[in-house]
Amino acid sequence: MSDGRDLQRLNRDASRDSHSTEGEAGRPSIDGSSSRSRRGFLRKTVAACAAGLGLTSTAAASDPYDHYDDEYATVVDVTEAGADDTGTESITPVLEDLRSDDTLLVFPEGEYFMDEQFRFTGFDNFGVVGENATLIPADFHEFDGPQYRLFRLGVSYSPGGHLRFEGFDVDQSAPDTGIRTIEASADRLEVRDVTIDGFHDSGTWGPGMFNVTDPDGYGIVERFRAPDGGAWVDNTPNAGNRWRGPIGIEANQNVGTLEFRHCWLGGFPNNGLYAAGGKGTIIVHGGWFYNSNGANVRVGGQGSEIRWPTVEVDATRPADRAQRGIRIENGRDIEIYGAAIEITSPMPTSHAISVMNNCESARIANTRLDIRGSDINHGIVLSPECGETTIVETDITHETAGGYPLWIRESDRTEQILAEQLTISGQAGDGGGFRDGIRCERDNCRFSYVDVIQQGRDGTDRNAIVNTGTDLTVYQSELRASQHPFIDLGSNALVRDSVLESSGDEEAVCLYDSSTSPAFKKNRLVDGIRDLGASDVTTWENTYS
Repeated sequence: MSDGRDLQRLNRDASRDSHSTEGEAGRPSIDGSSSRSRRGFLRKTVAACAAGLGLTSTAAASDPYDHYDDEYATVVDVTEAGADDTGTESITPVLEDLRSDDTLLVFPEGEYFMDEQFRFTGFDNFGVVGENATLIPADFHEFDGPQYRLFRLGVSYSPGGHLRFEGFDVDQSAPDTGIRTIEASADRLEVRDVTIDGFHDSGTWGPGMFNVTDPDGYGIVERFRAPDGGAWVDNTPNAGNRWRGPIGIEANQNVGTLEFRHCWLGGFPNNGLYAAGGKGTIIVHGGWFYNSNGANVRVGGQGSEIRWPTVEVDATRPADRAQRGIRIENGRDIEIYGAAIEITSPMPTSHAISVMNNCESARIANTRLDIRGSDINHGIVLSPECGETTIVETDITHETAGGYPLWIRESDRTEQILAEQLTISGQAGDGGGFRDGIRCERDNCRFSYVDVIQQGRDGTDRNAIVNTGTDLTVYQSELRASQHPFIDLGSNALVRDSVLESSGDEEAVCLYDSSTSPAFKKNRLVDGIRDLGASDVTTWENTYS
């Protein structure tokens, strides 16, 4: 056992020596955090006695966690209780001895080796905090007991009351040391400043799982970062025992309000942030999510919000099958606001935003999509059974081999789909036959103040809007395309107060014989209308040049 740990430490030290202070493409490296001086912590009772005798010191008053003292009956410095801080001996037996309700365990600066799980459930108030502390897991082959987690704090059938966990680096830079750092279920949950350093390559569960267990409860996971991602399970010692591999952060049993702020997740094989299965509310605020298979941000719940995240897909591994930017599902009143999504390595089903069938209502606002590359890909895709959806003040740049920047898929549902102040631009091809800026296959859609430019890549013929549904309205919009700005195969379409112009010497409008009762009022229709047998066409006060 000691020989294995020595080799692990040598590998870890070599990995540390290779780290730079600046990440790829100039991104700030999380490895460059400044060190702080080591401070000891005494049990609260000892500190109280010292204060009563007038023996408190300035150093004690400056302890960064002393403001938590009033929240716990007992505050313990784990090193004073016998925990090794050199990364040599396992600390789990010491933690087992210290496990107690209304207790805060404090880890001063140092390295703490763990080769088995620490489990505590059913507590009312418990905390684990580190001051520039590093957790070092044993490798997959030497981990004792369930090879799943370092900390399991609360479970669904015996959750915690109030849980605090913060202030740790987790060194997984040695081979086969990827493991879930924390699994937490509590009525009130606070997790902050946890950084996973190293590729999750053991095939066990991903770095974090969190759930608020009280419908009136609240949890926050802030600055939880696993930027190096994880390996597909078939490439790990745990091959054959799991599907795909680890999830970055999982929260699929949440019933309260759970917020993720400024989290970072690299490329995981089974979704990045996966928080779609619970009945509560998920809030994603900021953060950076990139290159995960499945979806980088996958959210459900009631009234959930995804605000100001950055999502990037710029690398695809051989086993990756879909790398969607944001996927929303399993809930209602879900909002995406201020997202920036950039996809330059698209798989064919890697939509930038997917609104899934079991999403009852959604709003996408103030969001920017930039999709580029030599493969086919789509921008925003509304699944056939999704409910009412609104898209406002959103820009889509689409420069791929083919695809629809906005695809409203065919459905029997009649809730309105509304797009206002939507801008679609870029030069894409017609790969797969996907050559429309907006493909509208659903009834009761309205586009207002929409600006669509589809010039086509290398002479490709693209259309601005193609409609196959009923009761479409286009109002005060500008549609320009290398083929037809507007094609109608549906019924009761109304286009008014808009500008439609082809750059390819085609008519502004093309009406197929399935088109019924289309109406064009007060538009500028450059080169007019091409009518291939439509019925009951209405035109009023249009200009044609």
